[in-house]
Amino acid sequence: MHPEEDPDPLDEEIEEAEEAEEAEEVEEVEEVVFADLPLPTLAELRGALDWAFEGEDVTPEYLDRCAAHALLVQETNRQMNLTKIVDPREIAAKHYLDCWRAARMLPVVGKTLLDLGTGAGYPGIPIALAEPNAHITLIDSTKKKTDFLERAVAELAIPNVTVVWDRAEEHLLRNRYDIVVLRAISSVRENVRLLRKVRHSLKDLVMLKGPSWSREVRAGEREAERLGFRLDTVWEHELPGEMGGRAVLVYRAPGGQGM
Repeated sequence: MHPEEDPDPLDEEIEEAEEAEEAEEVEEVEEVVFADLPLPTLAELRGALDWAFEGEDVTPEYLDRCAAHALLVQETNRQMNLTKIVDPREIAAKHYLDCWRAARMLPVVGKTLLDLGTGAGYPGIPIALAEPNAHITLIDSTKKKTDFLERAVAELAIPNVTVVWDRAEEHLLRNRYDIVVLRAISSVRENVRLLRKVRHSLKDLVMLKGPSWSREVRAGEREAERLGFRLDTVWEHELPGEMGGRAVLVYRAPGGQGM
């Protein structure tokens, strides 16, 4: 057996988990739970962004574009589920401030970044808007979501974003990236297991996590080490309005020497 290949006792379990994920995605698309909620206005979303980004070094133009994306997401959310977050201040802090801070923390200039399981475009679109010299690929296995993303990218005229409808593992068998980002996908342990067959296709694996990140890191430490992922950096920050702590975890992947 090639020394870089693993024995495959986990294949069957991972495939079953992937099939369950696909079933959940279909169920999620079919179940529209936000259709009757009032739609926030562009002005409300823009005001919430001003509140969330108070004290941050950000341009009004950036917030304008984030508000435009947020409105598209919320409009489409009434037709298919893209996000459970519908309050304007929560949208601003949890979706945009969180992602923007990640863009500031990570050296993404001139890099290729894959937003795995992007959903409504988080964190890829806020990162792309923040750093036009990074090339961002948004990938999702749900066709309705990638159709929405293609429309959003066209309407917002974001030239450094590509949308891909595919399974992440299959895409990474054919393509290499400097950075792969996962946000609200699964645990640290499950994420490194998901990427185990394509771990040489990326240099760095970045996970955006909530306040329980340290417990996840400990639970996934053995699996990460076995697969060659090394935790290099952790950045912590607090969201406004007592919305909780966040962390950006950077794992060096077997595919490169890091950023």
